[in-house]
Amino acid sequence: MPHRTIPFALVGIDHVVFLIDDMPRALAFYRDVLGCAPGYSYPAMGMEQVWAGAALIVLWDTTHPGADVAVPSVAGGRNVDHVCVATSPFDPDALRAHLARHGVTILREAVHGGARGMGHSFYIRDPFGNTLEIKGPADYPDGRATRSPS
Repeated sequence: MPHRTIPFALVGIDHVVFLIDDMPRALAFYRDVLGCAPGYSYPAMGMEQVWAGAALIVLWDTTHPGADVAVPSVAGGRNVDHVCVATSPFDPDALRAHLARHGVTILREAVHGGARGMGHSFYIRDPFGNTLEIKGPADYPDGRATRSPS
């Protein structure tokens, strides 16, 4: 197979679009639970964006008249499996307590690989059923284990 030149270099995730049906509730979750900052606003489309570090999470309200093309996939289907939000180091106990204070159920905890190496992850859902992975940085940038083998 001939080698082809790709005319761009990947940098990272720019944004993810979630279809939601209650904008105030969505904004409260992303602001109060994840600490996202307000981003761009498109009121004519029923769309708000929030900053998750250097990337955007786009919240598109399917109940808004300007969101006529924001249609979820087949009934009961989903458009996104999960989005991983890279974070600074965190204390797992403090994060568990924070999520509990907001009534957020932890679906799963894991230590596994990602773009930044092996790190601690919490899987949760936003109020609309979208799964988020909150992932701390790697123990070491190259993903090495923190303890030596016995």
